[in-house]
Amino acid sequence: MIGSVLIANRGEIAVRIARTCREMGIRMIGVYSEADRHALHVETMDEAYPVGPAPSAESYLRQDRILEVAAKAQAEAVHPGYGFLAENAEFAQRVVDAGLIWIGPPASAIAAMGSKTQARAIMSKAGVPVVPGSEGAISSVEEADAFARRVGYPVLIKAVAGGGGKGMRVVESSAGLRNAFEAARREALAAFGDGSVYVEKYLAQPRHIEIQILADTHGNVIHLGERECSIQRRHQKIIEESPSVAVTPELRRRMGETAVAAARACGYVNAGTVETIMDRDGHFYFLEMNTRLQVEHPVTEEVTGLDLVRLQILITSGEKLPLRQEDIVRRGHAIEIRVYAEDVPNGFLPSTGKLKRLKAVAGPGVREDSGLREGDEVTRFYDPMLGKLIVHAETREAARQRAIRVLRESEVAGVRSNLPFCLHILETAAFERGDFHTRSADGVFLDSYLAEIATPAQDEALLAAALAYAAAMPRTVSDGNSHSLHSDSHWLAVGRRQTMRGSVKG
Repeated sequence: MIGSVLIANRGEIAVRIARTCREMGIRMIGVYSEADRHALHVETMDEAYPVGPAPSAESYLRQDRILEVAAKAQAEAVHPGYGFLAENAEFAQRVVDAGLIWIGPPASAIAAMGSKTQARAIMSKAGVPVVPGSEGAISSVEEADAFARRVGYPVLIKAVAGGGGKGMRVVESSAGLRNAFEAARREALAAFGDGSVYVEKYLAQPRHIEIQILADTHGNVIHLGERECSIQRRHQKIIEESPSVAVTPELRRRMGETAVAAARACGYVNAGTVETIMDRDGHFYFLEMNTRLQVEHPVTEEVTGLDLVRLQILITSGEKLPLRQEDIVRRGHAIEIRVYAEDVPNGFLPSTGKLKRLKAVAGPGVREDSGLREGDEVTRFYDPMLGKLIVHAETREAARQRAIRVLRESEVAGVRSNLPFCLHILETAAFERGDFHTRSADGVFLDSYLAEIATPAQDEALLAAALAYAAAMPRTVSDGNSHSLHSDSHWLAVGRRQTMRGSVKG
């Protein structure tokens, strides 16, 4: 068994990994930038070492520095978490070449799945359905237009080395192709150092469904079912759940078998996720494979009762998977809300500042994964996610009601957050029915939210009454950058949102 792990990350995922390591009696070694000197993840470790200034390119992305720390601390293994170097095949290989254990898939699998076009080719060869797309990178607007006319607009331009929505553009017609093509290439080059893009058919109103897989070094590969990740803003997920209302037991079986075939096709080992898009008729297509732990892995942990980090470590230690496919039992329903420091009405712009208030939530079936505490700074250097709220209950409706209760009890002050927007989504009839797709959050949900926080003239009297009632409540947070939603009525929640909107404008 591994005795020590260097966790090459920060924030909530570093804390999350450390908690499992502590339970397993593994020595934890952390790294931190100058901006994170007093961060929670540093205090969570047995020991921690500086790796450079605040910008991630000068700290958490410095391969040489992290390997130096691993040698100095006599670490046996490196866990990359997600983001930063987690899907960097070169770094994974350097870790192995340095005599360390890489807690993740082989560098060859990371490299194969890192190229979207290569991954599509591998999956096609293995019989995994893929969205119709160009066979390789597209070098000119004319070539892209020829392909688009062949499969029909709309199409999606995507970065070959992409992820997280970077270097991605939807093109409705040839008129907008040139600008979108050039913008996607510029963004891809800036984000990944590679401006190559390809084109694929764009499916209207698809759902984003992903399958968690586990593979050991003994040839065993299993899947843990699906996660529904269609609630996204700007191509980034904000609410995930498991199971999906759109997946039947038969469809789950087929998607799971497809994900296992995809993992075998690239020689995969460890935890990974096969992402798919699915049309309204239940046809699903390979999107990409994430060769790491996903941000949303807790919903799978909640419905399966498994600790994925523990399983990653056991697999890396050479042990066989302790479960067969028929041993997997999924119970109840789980929902995860990513809480971001961002200004939703202002285009989801990140919000920075000191966290004057960050109230932890609790209660039955509630889990909070966070790397921040009250008093910490949300800086411009890193992703503005404050943490994740995860709930689990016996049914989807019970989980939805629990998530609403948790959001109402949550308090964030000092920065603006997406708490009110997420609450709004959970309370819509469409979400209750499970009737949404990947464009809903940027479309109908955002539109109705903005309409809700606007002040209709005919409702001013009623609103004034609601605000007066809200002001009389003892726990109302009145800070200018505050979100507190512990209300008992929808109208009171609206009143408080109006208060927030007013403070933002002021």
